Amino acid sequence: MLNRIVTVAALAVGGVLLSKQLKKSRASGMSSSTTASIDVNVPVSTAYNQWTQFEDFPKFMDSVHEVRQLDDTHLHWRADVAGKEVEWDAEITEQIPDKRIAWRSITGVPNAGVVTFHKISDNTTRVMLQMDYQPQSVDEKVGDTLGLVKMQAQGNLTRFKQLLEGRGVETGAWRGSVAQH
Repeated sequence: MLNRIVTVAALAVGGVLLSKQLKKSRASGMSSSTTASIDVNVPVSTAYNQWTQFEDFPKFMDSVHEVRQLDDTHLHWRADVAGKEVEWDAEITEQIPDKRIAWRSITGVPNAGVVTFHKISDNTTRVMLQMDYQPQSVDEKVGDTLGLVKMQAQGNLTRFKQLLEGRGVETGAWRGSVAQH
């Protein structure tokens, strides 16, 4: 009996906290942010080169169905967001080989971010992802509040690590630069 009371109380408190968080985010109109990182046992250039293969993202990003590279700085995405398939276009706003790739959406799902590559040793690279996004639907806001976006980002990085370490080499590379704009 005591276990049931504790469970009901925990659910009630969780519901109140979730409700407050949703009201707060609705009132402020603020976007959300998440970060994730992972150490990959490959040189910086290998990790960076693989990340530039945007059309391979569905191999390790579980909610991404397709990424089409339209030109050196524009991508078209098709993915599931909160259980719904959505599409958007993104623009690479900065790209420095072996250092960083930054982007922002220009249509559809509002998001922006940066992935950076840090040499830990000759054969270990820390990949760090920081992403800002604007949850649109109630489902997206609830998922954001529960930390599902962070969990998904970390899972994507874990699968990136497995993909790259399993192969040992990148599937391609683009070594061009994009000046920050």
